[in-house]
Amino acid sequence: MEARAKILGHPVHQMLIVLPLGLLMGAVIFDVIHLATDDTEWSAVTYRLIPAGILTGLLAAVFGLLDWSRIPAGTRAKRVGTVHGVGNVVVVALFALSWYLREAPEVAPGTLPLLLSFAGGGLALFTGWLGGELVDRLSVGVDDGANVNAPSSLSGRPASEHVGARA
Repeated sequence: MEARAKILGHPVHQMLIVLPLGLLMGAVIFDVIHLATDDTEWSAVTYRLIPAGILTGLLAAVFGLLDWSRIPAGTRAKRVGTVHGVGNVVVVALFALSWYLREAPEVAPGTLPLLLSFAGGGLALFTGWLGGELVDRLSVGVDDGANVNAPSSLSGRPASEHVGARA
């Protein structure tokens, strides 16, 4: 099932999801480094990463919702996509609450903001895996004619058209 929104032949959602995943998981890593070093410079970085991760997550969600809307009802892909999408909304909410509860960039976060960050990071690992399941096992967001000899997406030719085998 092909993605609904594409840029230069590639699914927009799949291109965008690396941003919130990287930013929010980076926030978790910097929270851990802050705990290990007690250096508030690390928590200051986290304080700035979280809102960027939230905004890019919401942007990726728009395109994910477009793709989800094309998945046929009653399929495993629709169920997995629903859990993936709802789970990612919860991820964004956990990080948003974590960020809201942090006093300021230069102030060490309390226990609750850290726990929310870690919970959001753990859930993001699971929902990211579900996203991989959608693409790799259920072919959601994959060109219908995809194959190992498909022409470049920039060629204007359909993926189902084979390019000569190379040695």
